[in-house]
Amino acid sequence: MDLTLALAGLGVGIVVGLTGMGGGALMTPILVLVFGVPPVAAVSSDLAASAVMKPFGGFVHARRGTVNWRLVAWLCAGSVPSAFLGVLLLRLLGDDEAVQHTIKVSLGVALLLAAGGLLLKAWVSRRKRGDGPPAAITVRPVPTLLLGAGGGLIVGLTSVGSGSLIIVALLALYPKLRVNDLVGTDLVQAIPLVMSAAVGHALFGDLQLDLAGAVLLGSIPGVLIGARISSRAPGGIIRTALVIVLLASALKLLDVPTATVGVVTGAAVLAAIALPAIRRFRTPSAEVVAVPDQRETKQDAPATLISPR
Repeated sequence: MDLTLALAGLGVGIVVGLTGMGGGALMTPILVLVFGVPPVAAVSSDLAASAVMKPFGGFVHARRGTVNWRLVAWLCAGSVPSAFLGVLLLRLLGDDEAVQHTIKVSLGVALLLAAGGLLLKAWVSRRKRGDGPPAAITVRPVPTLLLGAGGGLIVGLTSVGSGSLIIVALLALYPKLRVNDLVGTDLVQAIPLVMSAAVGHALFGDLQLDLAGAVLLGSIPGVLIGARISSRAPGGIIRTALVIVLLASALKLLDVPTATVGVVTGAAVLAAIALPAIRRFRTPSAEVVAVPDQRETKQDAPATLISPR
């Protein structure tokens, strides 16, 4: 068993434990780009690992009550059968170079969408800082069923999208859904989706147990470690790092020259550093004005109390 694969699984598992997403979007490109695994084998091995990792996050959200079970039911009604269909289509397409290239490009596009989904989720989280009572939402069965079917098809073909892609569509379809409920619902619906896709790959003979075993050897303790430190690590930093990694992986899968990938990734890193610094620079100025006013009121208060005496 390859220990480097286990270490890669450990790193991805930590990210999943910290952020609740990113397993398929990170592990599949790592297997393809770093370890030279054929895309079809990488997809099936990653799905098997995700089927074990996803329940950890889903169980936490289920205990906290941040899962909309009606949404989960309608999403799974569409995603589970379409995941099998995606695996069947992948198998029928064959393993020649043209098909492998098509899958590789599809992965790149999926990763770009996943990065956009994470940015959109961060923006919505910033807008909804005041966590009031959960807004009542009306579940729309047909659109939700179609959303699950489309997401399941993409997951069956690429192993990417069970978390990041579907969460984007959920945001568009149910804008009043709280961020916590959004993440919890997405994680729970991803469990049967990923499991069905993994079973489909196993039935069609695409699953390589040595790859899946090595990834699981590192990913299971990685998820546990990530879940333990998630309360201490700033979520914004983890999410920013994940977006940068997804962006770089997507550009590489789309055959963008390495120099261009380096420039774009460097620009993203600089932007990630500069934006929080700008916010911190603006915040103290408001606090400095407020502090003297509070001190003046505190100093004036004793004067008024002493003067009658």
